[in-house]
Amino acid sequence: MTLSSIRKVYQGIADRRQMFRMFDRHAQRPHRFEDDAAPLYAGEWFELAESEHDYMFEVLPPLFMRGEIFAMREFLTGSVTSIFFTLKIDGQFRYFHGYCDLSDKISPTRMRDAIVEREMGPIRAMTRDERLEHIWSSTHDDYRGYAGERWSEPERGKRTVLFYGGSRGATLLDRLTDHEISAKLPVHLRYLPAALAA
Repeated sequence: MTLSSIRKVYQGIADRRQMFRMFDRHAQRPHRFEDDAAPLYAGEWFELAESEHDYMFEVLPPLFMRGEIFAMREFLTGSVTSIFFTLKIDGQFRYFHGYCDLSDKISPTRMRDAIVEREMGPIRAMTRDERLEHIWSSTHDDYRGYAGERWSEPERGKRTVLFYGGSRGATLLDRLTDHEISAKLPVHLRYLPAALAA
């Protein structure tokens, strides 16, 4: 279950509760303490409120600060840590969190550029992948998980969500139909146009 690239994983501005849930949104993955989780987390980002950004700044002295960026001193896994951004977009200061792999020295800059490009684009649009990531991020832990032994070998370890309707039950996240995706999204996100993938 390897994810890659820089990707927005939550639509809207995360409050403190949601922010902490998002920090470890892969906590239920199989073999949590045996595998290298860096590819899962590296590249994930979401927006948060100024108060949450400032709260995190005050938790520990930052590992480093560069203009609009600061990094958390504690690493999530390997060389992946939290990076917080204060970015001026369309004349407004906005605040973001992302996981960067600091073994690549330019990963914070690359993430900053990707966030600015995405947020300067069609904000009121979402790609299919952004819709799936939002569903995963906003679904309670009791209603999401990973395919286990009852699934076929190639499906094991993939993300699942519980889907009510008929006898379906849990289904693979990436196999949700457009209709099922729409049903699982909050009303204000259901009918957004599709954004072109970055």
